[in-house]
Amino acid sequence: MKKKKPSKREEATLDLLVQEAKAVRQLAYAPYSKYKVGAALMTKSGGVFVGCNVENASYPAGICAERGAIMAMAAAGEHEPIALAIVTADGGSPCGICRQVLSEFAKDLPIALVAVGKGDDESGRVVRLADIMPMMFALKGTKPARGR
Repeated sequence: MKKKKPSKREEATLDLLVQEAKAVRQLAYAPYSKYKVGAALMTKSGGVFVGCNVENASYPAGICAERGAIMAMAAAGEHEPIALAIVTADGGSPCGICRQVLSEFAKDLPIALVAVGKGDDESGRVVRLADIMPMMFALKGTKPARGR
């Protein structure tokens, strides 16, 4: 399977989202894991929504940055994400729950996975949701928000 390279427009969008994700990552509440995550997504209308991970002493009560951004998007009445950037210390990808939640709103979208180090050290790659979530779960007889 040939990987789809981001278009110039997608690259520009992802660059903007990376900057937003880097900024919100600084606000993450991660006293237990010390693993701060920032996420920023853009919708078809041009709206940008951010999220950061928020941990809790009762571990399952925390929320990932990606889901925080999706919840902010939905709370604003939007349902069509077109791109996502995730910034971590090591370029980690979304967990399985986040992949499933993203797939509810988009069948496929470019995702920039960026690792930030000390100073200006930064590296990353672009993946596609369909590649990292090839067997999306959907309930039969329901109509998800988009992309199915």
